[in-house]
Amino acid sequence: MKRTTLSLIACATALAAVTGFAAVSAPDDSGPDTAAPAARLPVERTSLLCPAPSTSDLAETAYTSFTPVTKGADEKGSAALVAAESGDATGAGGKGDDKGEKGDKDEKAEKPVVQPKAPGTPVAGKTTGADTPALIGTAEGGSAPGWTVQQTTEVAAGTGRGLQGVNCTAPDTEFWFPGASTATGRTDYVHLTNPDDSAAVVDIELYGKDGALKSTVGEGVTVPPHATESLLLSTLSDVRQTDLTVHVGVRSGRLGAAVQALDDKTGGDWLTAAADPASDLVVPGIPKDATAVRLVLFTPGGTDADLKVRLASPTGLITPAGHETVHVKAGMTTGVDLGEVTRGEAGSLVLTPTDRSVPVVAAVRVVRGKGDEQESAFIPASDPVGARATAADNRAKSTTLALSAPDAAAKVKVTASAGTEGGTTATKTYTLKAGTTQNVDAPVPVGLKGSYALTVETVSGGPVYASRTLTGSDDDVASFTVQTLPDDRGMVSVPNADEDLSVLQK
Repeated sequence: MKRTTLSLIACATALAAVTGFAAVSAPDDSGPDTAAPAARLPVERTSLLCPAPSTSDLAETAYTSFTPVTKGADEKGSAALVAAESGDATGAGGKGDDKGEKGDKDEKAEKPVVQPKAPGTPVAGKTTGADTPALIGTAEGGSAPGWTVQQTTEVAAGTGRGLQGVNCTAPDTEFWFPGASTATGRTDYVHLTNPDDSAAVVDIELYGKDGALKSTVGEGVTVPPHATESLLLSTLSDVRQTDLTVHVGVRSGRLGAAVQALDDKTGGDWLTAAADPASDLVVPGIPKDATAVRLVLFTPGGTDADLKVRLASPTGLITPAGHETVHVKAGMTTGVDLGEVTRGEAGSLVLTPTDRSVPVVAAVRVVRGKGDEQESAFIPASDPVGARATAADNRAKSTTLALSAPDAAAKVKVTASAGTEGGTTATKTYTLKAGTTQNVDAPVPVGLKGSYALTVETVSGGPVYASRTLTGSDDDVASFTVQTLPDDRGMVSVPNADEDLSVLQK
């Protein structure tokens, strides 16, 4: 057997371990012209990581787990969420717990907050107080493709008060967070959670308006196995910056990462990782009643970037007056106040290069309300919905779904799951014009009881970007949180062996 054939089978076997590809055969001699196309198969195992939600005794956190039904997935499956251990990050400003504490706290940490159910059935759980741990989740078989867990926390008072929401994320090796801050009045933590049996080693870099901030504390941070660390950004550098970009790079292992941004005046929320650096970016679904929008950008390369700024509105692409373009210096974080850019209409920011393409990361900080009734949230640049994306923990009269087709017209299908306490599914299809964003009248389960999930699927046309805005129960404060809906990566392409061999032999 040729060496190329042996290498191919080894690679395909490794891929099978991840994707669930059941059988691998050696290629025949028929040649590339008769090779079958790559197969799209459901993933058979996935992980999700939820950061510790709050240090406030007034915090109330809801967890919602949902797996959409996936054609071709294993009929059997299981999923579980278990508490991560608190690592000792106190030397770097972390919020490590006293591992000597016993009693009610240990019992609470050991009891599952929520027990995921079969595909198509959402399930919710709640916890209160400051001692809710970070969670490590694993799903297998039919429970893995598209598994989504939403963590939503309401804090009644104090720094970070309001609604804080985050989609529990898959582990990775690199994360970009434009929009963090060490300014007076801000308390920002970076949360790191390690799902694996071996320690992860990471570097945390901060970039401000003048470039990298000097710090040795963020170098070589060790996150123990099945543990979580949280580090206060202001302890990584003594420089105070309104706009920061946080870069988390993993030297060994993998982990989940998120930034919790708490503000004394405008509440707080989670800042999730932005889409990978790219020359074309979309920030989907800025609330139409936003009273302030601040765009934060960073280019990690050695070349400045010049970007055209446009808003995909309900009627088409428009250019915000006074903000036609933005210049981003290489290695420096740039912040731009866009004010009330949406002016009462649905909108998504569309960023494209004015000339040459330079990779950039971006996010916006959004404020709703005025005076003492303000609340803030973050929307990172997002990947498109792709084949399918899901937002869990939707509530009647509190959910706004924004869909954007910045490049070409598209058609999407939106399905509302049954409720966590009752109701039946409902589906609607929407057609989006090119260059527009629509706040759609999303379907609601018939006879809804509890919360529910919304699954968005691209039917045809160009790429679609989406976000979900959830508003809080406090009528006196404009509390809200926004989650983007990138592709759930529930399906993977498994290359045909014949096609791979033909490439290797050229």
